[in-house]
Amino acid sequence: MGKMQRVDPKRWSGVYKYDLQSKDITYYISFKDGENRLRWEKVGLKSEGITPQIAAEIRAERLRNIRHGDEVKTTKEVKRERAQKNKPVQDIAKTYFEEKKDTLKGYVTDKNRYDLHLDPVVGKMPVSKITMLTIAQIKKNMKGKSDGTVWNTLELLRRLTNYGHKVGMSPKLSFTIEMPKRDNEVVEYLNEDQLKSFLTVLEGWPYKPVARMLKLAMFTGMRRGEIFRLQDHDLDFTQEIITLREPKGGKTEYIPMSEPVKDILLDQIKWRDEKKSGAPYIFPGKNGGMATDCSAADRIKEKAGLPESWRPFHGLRHHFAVTLANSGQVGLDMIQELLCHKSQAMTKRYGQFLPQTKKAAANVAADLLQPKQKDNVIELKKVVEK
Repeated sequence: MGKMQRVDPKRWSGVYKYDLQSKDITYYISFKDGENRLRWEKVGLKSEGITPQIAAEIRAERLRNIRHGDEVKTTKEVKRERAQKNKPVQDIAKTYFEEKKDTLKGYVTDKNRYDLHLDPVVGKMPVSKITMLTIAQIKKNMKGKSDGTVWNTLELLRRLTNYGHKVGMSPKLSFTIEMPKRDNEVVEYLNEDQLKSFLTVLEGWPYKPVARMLKLAMFTGMRRGEIFRLQDHDLDFTQEIITLREPKGGKTEYIPMSEPVKDILLDQIKWRDEKKSGAPYIFPGKNGGMATDCSAADRIKEKAGLPESWRPFHGLRHHFAVTLANSGQVGLDMIQELLCHKSQAMTKRYGQFLPQTKKAAANVAADLLQPKQKDNVIELKKVVEK
């Protein structure tokens, strides 16, 4: 192996070569930057098509940029910078989840979704390498999963790539992910026998805070996270109002407090003050902090013999809405208000449970549209006279 030597200073100033054992030649250039520092840059191998003339042209371009005051980056620096801006998805995911740990609703679910469905396929892959075939592979691996689960997984990938681009860890995804259609009209509710079994298990459940939590969900339609976040200052027992802070829609909401709900909350506060004095949350979690999960809800579901697909908190929210709709006494507008839906689009799914209201509306329509007998006689007389 040789040593670094000039190629031909008269023809190609600042161009050097290095002879390799493989008989190949590596070409380098040297120049002084704007701060008069000597810079060296590896241009490439002779076997790659690099010649002294090409190396000299690259050096001349560097010098022109320096004269114009432009930032000069060597090939190595450019490669390093590109690598920094094209991190693998697992690096982006790590940064994303660390940043969002205390603020992301559904953090645990998203983290599990990433670990189970995304990391095995795209974890070590830079965003620039993700193609439509990659998305097809993710979908193939998730065969048998619900459309909703697939949709949520792909939406998480889209969110991660957007985040990577935003913080300078990756380029933008080069295509739009085609999202599967998902059925948002599935409504979970309990029939009479299921409800009876569920309430029986709740009454006998040894850990009362969990039973109260599920009863609260059933009587209010509150989401699990909204119940977890409840604190004393969110409960106005005088005006009988519950304040929902940081709900799914983002805007603080208020819902009424019925008598059964009032009793549930007062019982829970009494229990909390006796067992976990000083805890700020109505339903405190570990060490008095905010609860993040309620695994006992699934055990209650299992003991009550409810369907495996039934989701306790989500299902009780639906059951609350369906019960109101089935009564025929509460319209969709009021159900929307009680569920804190931003638009009626989400509430419309409960329209199918308004048989009495719909029948009454149909009768009104029939009455309005059917001509009265007197009018018929008058109209017939006019026709005869003509």
